[in-house]
Amino acid sequence: MTIVDDSSGAGSTTAAPAKKERWTHQWKELFDEVITSGLCTGCAGCVISCPHDVIGYKHEPGQYKPFHLEDELGPTDCGHGQKGCTSCTRSCPRFRNWENEADEHLFGRTREADEMSGIYKDILLVRAKDDAVYDQGQDGGLVSAILIWCLENNIIDGALVSMLEGGTSGWKAKPGVATNAEEVLAGAGSRYTYSANTMAFDEAKEKGLKDLALVGMSCQTSIAPVMWHRKVGKVSKPIKLNIGLLCSKSFDDSMFDELFFLKYGLKKEDIVKMNIKGVFQVWMKNGDYHEINLKECHAWTREGCNTCPDFAAEHADISTGGIGNETDWTLTVVRTDLGRAIIEAMIKDGVVETRPGDDDPAAIALMHKLAEKSRKRWPEWADSSVSVGITKKK
Repeated sequence: MTIVDDSSGAGSTTAAPAKKERWTHQWKELFDEVITSGLCTGCAGCVISCPHDVIGYKHEPGQYKPFHLEDELGPTDCGHGQKGCTSCTRSCPRFRNWENEADEHLFGRTREADEMSGIYKDILLVRAKDDAVYDQGQDGGLVSAILIWCLENNIIDGALVSMLEGGTSGWKAKPGVATNAEEVLAGAGSRYTYSANTMAFDEAKEKGLKDLALVGMSCQTSIAPVMWHRKVGKVSKPIKLNIGLLCSKSFDDSMFDELFFLKYGLKKEDIVKMNIKGVFQVWMKNGDYHEINLKECHAWTREGCNTCPDFAAEHADISTGGIGNETDWTLTVVRTDLGRAIIEAMIKDGVVETRPGDDDPAAIALMHKLAEKSRKRWPEWADSSVSVGITKKK
């Protein structure tokens, strides 16, 4: 018991706070509960946080999953974990009670049952005012505008983004670091195939960058707050801004060759732009436009996407996506104080223009619908907090 002085000067007795349970979970538990269970999204949080560099990752079709490199205990266990290293499980945004922990860290509370799209402050329609940013970006070009403004105002000195392998002549997404407007615009546009943007962390570190933005799909944007909550300091501290992309799934790169080319004769090197608006939209260099039924693409869905519950990038500072009727505006979900401060400053500087989110109620309704749909695919055997508000089928 602890004695505490109250305002009257008399002594009072109160119970000491409960001692926090020691975190002992290591690679063995991660391998069993996430890597091989279908929950792993390939976000690579465990890879970049491993202080011993014993977790591998292949950014290749059919791969996109971490694996253990040391032979001594085989693929299922880790000698460093046996000695007490827990960095991999501390950084995983699908391990145990990850959603509540990220919520508590960012918002000081967990989401309510009716908050299918996560906790947020504002919903806006936003687009870039600069013509080059608007034209090269996806939908309203907001993500590019945010990164360029933050770089120019010294809020960040680099951004972990996806680039295109081979530059404009390629289409395979790869992790990269953007440190100026030209590099930001080189990475603009949507891919719909996977890029573990976190894997550019070492490149950023080699360049001496200390204040980073992470642009990623929903699974990736939960990494930083989970790390912050679980105290994975060296890797989490440089991530100062978190921009999330609304995402219901991503596809394996093999889809380009096995579906787009073999069935439709569309060469990936001739594709200039892609989008998803109920169908897979594809624009070609020669000006042709094609639509492919999304059902045909399902066979190339990445494994971790089949159980991912987070459509709305619920743990980003700002979540963005091009859904709804206003196709030249970005639906923008402002979640944190930092996210709101950045958007307000950009409006003041005349970098972006905004409209109320309610101008496109269909977009907001669709976001909530897709968020609920995504939550329903979270397995019943996994942490139940993710399914709060979901009515299970009998």
